[in-house]
Amino acid sequence: MSFTRLASVALIASGLALSACSHTSGAKTASANGGGFQTQEKDGGISLGSIFGGGSKKGGSQAQAGIGVNSYLWRASLDTLSFMPLASADPWGGVIVTDWYVNPEKPDERFKMTVYILDTRLRADALNVSVFKQVRDASGGWVDSAVASQTETDMENAILTRARQLRLANVGG
Repeated sequence: MSFTRLASVALIASGLALSACSHTSGAKTASANGGGFQTQEKDGGISLGSIFGGGSKKGGSQAQAGIGVNSYLWRASLDTLSFMPLASADPWGGVIVTDWYVNPEKPDERFKMTVYILDTRLRADALNVSVFKQVRDASGGWVDSAVASQTETDMENAILTRARQLRLANVGG
């Protein structure tokens, strides 16, 4: 098989795979561990069309295959964690992982966070933040340390507040 023919087949297969993920109706929810796409018609879900520049308007809302992540929570999480270095961000899975952040005022401790966006709706239970802390020991190495549970709650509240601000700005504008 020639390279040109192989490239054509790969392009057609990619197009078919993407078209199978778009322009569906109804809501298909994948299990938490099964992955998959979720159809989203409103309430700020990120869609493949919005990422790749496609999509059609239908009655004021976009009817596209969503990726199961609320866009307001996604953007608010990135905004809230913008002071920390980003290790990875997966908009399809709704997971943001930061790298270690050392506060210049306290160089003997560092923090790392993981944000899980669990739903397409803008709700408090659609968000889970895990905070990890390490402190320097006497030999200069990093040792895991306990984090106050209020820290995770405070971060979740900051993200939710920012998400509501983004939604109000979008609705009002």
